Amino acid sequence: MTIDEQLTYLRKGMAEIIREEDLRERLIQAEKTGRKLRVKAGFDPTAPDLHLGHTVLLRKMKHFQDLGHTVIFLIGDMTGMIGDPTGRNVTRPPMTTEAIERNAETYKQQVFKILDPSKTEVRFNSHWLAPLKWEEVIRLTSKYTVARLLERDDFAKRYAANAPISLHELMYPLAQGYDSVALESDVEMGGTDQKFNLLVGRELQRDYGQQPQIVAMVPILEGLDGVNKMSKSLGNYIGITEAPEVMFRKVMRVSDDLMWRYYELLTDKSLAEIAAMKTSMHPMEAKTALGKHIVAEFHSAEDAERAAEVFNAVVRRKEVPGDIETVALPEGVTAAAGLRVDKLLARVGLTESVTDAVRKIKAGAVEINGEKVRDVALANPPAELVIQVGKNWRRVELK
Repeated sequence: MTIDEQLTYLRKGMAEIIREEDLRERLIQAEKTGRKLRVKAGFDPTAPDLHLGHTVLLRKMKHFQDLGHTVIFLIGDMTGMIGDPTGRNVTRPPMTTEAIERNAETYKQQVFKILDPSKTEVRFNSHWLAPLKWEEVIRLTSKYTVARLLERDDFAKRYAANAPISLHELMYPLAQGYDSVALESDVEMGGTDQKFNLLVGRELQRDYGQQPQIVAMVPILEGLDGVNKMSKSLGNYIGITEAPEVMFRKVMRVSDDLMWRYYELLTDKSLAEIAAMKTSMHPMEAKTALGKHIVAEFHSAEDAERAAEVFNAVVRRKEVPGDIETVALPEGVTAAAGLRVDKLLARVGLTESVTDAVRKIKAGAVEINGEKVRDVALANPPAELVIQVGKNWRRVELK
């Protein structure tokens, strides 16, 4: 690719680049010298699994890899103990070292569903933050004033509302900025809500005699509700390790308008291709294609087709209500022979008792995923069961 083509490729799905002219110059220098750019993005392991909101950033990191550059997947095991105050109106509870280490291990396993392992460095910021001596911490804090830190929107709002701000929270932007110094990053990536922290990194690099990094920000992906940022705590997320049937069903819940934003941020389709799809495809057809694409990316094409078939059989053809209750698999309903449907029906409240469940199964009044149940034991059950007994429904997730 020419430099202009590279910039076009990197710009797609990006919210803001500071500064684009600097990025152009570094791409030119990389081409002349053969030196790969070091592209950093940090992830605090505050939850055990990644979701599609995280992959917006991971996909753009992969685009830098496609152009031959090195990506640093930075696990914030030290900053995670502080807790990123971005968007918070209260102090985030501190996490234990054990929880952070456990979550960090799952992140390492999941990111390579998108990133190229051969072009990725996995680093932990405890490697340089933990050994800092007290005098070095003092020197770091001298680089920034409290007034500057309080310019940050979430801090300013909390200060104006007399909401507590702990001193350790004020350290978070400095710790993240010092990561860029330690890694000598050329580019730091993050969401638009990270703008303040990312700019601190530029200033600290300048103070430490380094060339300031380019800041590359991706949009925040809305969750299934179409309003709030995708978040596991809000329950509006699609996890990248969820079962194919669950992932597909969740994609199909996305509104028609939000679907096109998902196409832009979660696929490699160009804006021209997406515009053409809007005029040539029915929204349901386009959404089905999106669901298959996302499932195939994190599982397989076969899983995607099977998930679509389950959805069509259970939801579209059987007109499953959109608001049915979803429950976790109760304990004591599995056995060597498989899932005990009679016990399951009683436990989730679809029948009065196990005896009543057996009677309804024999009468052909029970359907699971659109198929009538003929036996009290179900061998090799799928990851999600949509159960109908008469006019009553339950969705049971086995995972």
